Amino acid sequence: MDLSEKTGGTMNSMAVVRADDMSKVKTAICDLIRYGQFTFFDRARRLEPAFADNILVHVMKSPLRTSCEAAAIVPLVDEPSAAIGRLRKIHPPAHVIIVSPRHEIYHELVNYVDILPEIDLTLEPKAYFQTVRETAVARQGSEF
Repeated sequence: MDLSEKTGGTMNSMAVVRADDMSKVKTAICDLIRYGQFTFFDRARRLEPAFADNILVHVMKSPLRTSCEAAAIVPLVDEPSAAIGRLRKIHPPAHVIIVSPRHEIYHELVNYVDILPEIDLTLEPKAYFQTVRETAVARQGSEF
């Protein structure tokens, strides 16, 4: 069963997110929702970095400049042209590629994306705790 049969909606494109680490990937995905008003067809899923690099080469039809260390893929309801237009207006901390049905690799991804593990987009407690702790220390220092 492909994704469109599962939810009854229409998937029109996919966003492949590539970055140096998973925290940048997560932030970029959240930026797509918050600032780009993208509509996700399904949850964001973890993608092997080498496969994400391969997708970029297929879509851009040019050699890869740098490899990524973390990647994700998000099925979108948004039309490819609208997604690209909105993506140009925001500046996520990762490289985002919109893959449309006109790309050969899109049809391979439609069936593959369903078996990938989902990404938890919540903030990691360690990063939050460190920020709160640094703020507390800074406030203590200013009181004396």
